[in-house]
Amino acid sequence: MSYHSKPTATAAANSLTLDQLSVERTKRTLLRDALKQNEQRDYAFRRMILSIPPGKVSTYGAVAAAAGYPRYHRAVARLLRTDPVDRLPWQRVVGAGGAIKLRGAAAREQRTRLKLEGVRFLGKGVDMEQSEHLLKPWEID
Repeated sequence: MSYHSKPTATAAANSLTLDQLSVERTKRTLLRDALKQNEQRDYAFRRMILSIPPGKVSTYGAVAAAAGYPRYHRAVARLLRTDPVDRLPWQRVVGAGGAIKLRGAAAREQRTRLKLEGVRFLGKGVDMEQSEHLLKPWEID
């Protein structure tokens, strides 16, 4: 009886391993793609970021999803990191839950800029309940 159950257990384990490999491969491909410049995608991200009004914030993930590229939050971060500093209101894009993802002086500058715009903080992060801007791509010209 154990002779027959071993192949089934092995087949299930191999199937799970293949599924895990497929998921990991998809994640790696997505990450590589997100780190590459793509003018059409970057244009869509810029439109979403420019639509965030002063005193409000949105997340990297929300910007990506509203632009039509769900799961491309890292591509949003890449764009903000590589675009000229004063081209976009970069300070209005934060991590999930309102986290400031930048480090050191850049984090302090982002926090200061947001406070000057009237954004409220809860501890180290933005008060998302009050300050989150819900992106509506269908309303953007």
